[in-house]
Amino acid sequence: MASSSSSGLTFKLHPLVLLNISDHYTRVKSQATGADAGAGSSATADSPPAPPRVFGCVIGVQRGRTVEIFNSFELLYDPSTHSLDRAFLEKKQELYKKVFPNFYILGWYSTGSDAQESDMNIHRALMDINESPLYVLLNPSINHAQKDLPISIYESELHIIDGIPQLIFVQASYTIETVEAERISVDHVAHLKPSDGGSAATQLAAHLTGTHSAIKMLNSRIRVLHHYLLAMQKGEIPCENSLLRQVSSLLRRLPTIESEKFRDDFLMEYNDTLLVSYLAMFTNCSSTMNELVDKFNTAYERHSRRGGRTSFI
Repeated sequence: MASSSSSGLTFKLHPLVLLNISDHYTRVKSQATGADAGAGSSATADSPPAPPRVFGCVIGVQRGRTVEIFNSFELLYDPSTHSLDRAFLEKKQELYKKVFPNFYILGWYSTGSDAQESDMNIHRALMDINESPLYVLLNPSINHAQKDLPISIYESELHIIDGIPQLIFVQASYTIETVEAERISVDHVAHLKPSDGGSAATQLAAHLTGTHSAIKMLNSRIRVLHHYLLAMQKGEIPCENSLLRQVSSLLRRLPTIESEKFRDDFLMEYNDTLLVSYLAMFTNCSSTMNELVDKFNTAYERHSRRGGRTSFI
């Protein structure tokens, strides 16, 4: 593999592609871990299971010498033949063409620490769709010392090696390109993860505590104004027209809370909040029950193998 590309193309990568590949890898890894645990995998610390690899296509547009990668979709891969499911690829391509008529298949993606020799077989198989496909590689291993994004873009170039022309991967530079919707989404996802290492519940509790303190302070300030106006009405303190005008202007800014519409909107919002809380509680209970059933089935299955009985659930 050569050090850098010499094609002169400019690559722009959108964050949605990174999120799609990361989500694809996380789901496949979670499913593989759950399957190993359910089957009673005998993998030990000395021989940990190899991390799974995921495969898919990247789509976008090419304008002159600028290639912009907008989106991606998953593909089915056969590890025994090191090939992709071509029928599935053509079906997905047809569906995406209906939704994004201006997008074309620019290449494919995978996960791993580095490009492998078997990757060239997949690369050649896509050359009938794109004569010069891209290869986007995401490294899922965590490296806290690394400051750059763990993703690389490769092109294929024909080099003469030992007198034989061979296709090899060459790494290309890229820049991250975003639109307004992507910036908002990425910022929202980034704020979902606590920055101080705490849990999401801790962060939510801190947010609610701050909101409660703000409402409590507002209530105390309104009480001060109310007592002041009562004392002014009783003649205990002199009347100040400038202050009364400021209080009147402030009250006109606040929405009325004694109307029938406010009570209906408040009750609707309150009921929606309770409904979401109940649904979250039911979901949590269902998840706990499913975990209990899975553990019971695993334990009962091992017992039935010794006793010759069938599974209970």
